Amino acid sequence: MTKKELVDLVSRKAHLTKRGAVEAVDVFLNEIGRVLAKGEKVKLSGFGTFKVISMKGKTVTVPKSDKVVTIKAHRSPRFTAGKKLRRQVSR
Repeated sequence: MTKKELVDLVSRKAHLTKRGAVEAVDVFLNEIGRVLAKGEKVKLSGFGTFKVISMKGKTVTVPKSDKVVTIKAHRSPRFTAGKKLRRQVSR
């Protein structure tokens, strides 16, 4: 599903205008990003949890060129599905 498809679905199901649905989806996604940027978790009951993990810096070799590349330490988002979502997907 694309963002446009999600907006269309929200517009239909919530009886919103396209503009209202775009705004609702944008606010939802932006707030998740804002909270994660602060290093906090986003827990959506029954759906899952978004969190940020810290990745250590490392040195790796690119297989095709045997070039050694250094990857800096950074933070990365992760999602863990909740029980309800896992059950829904496994049917």
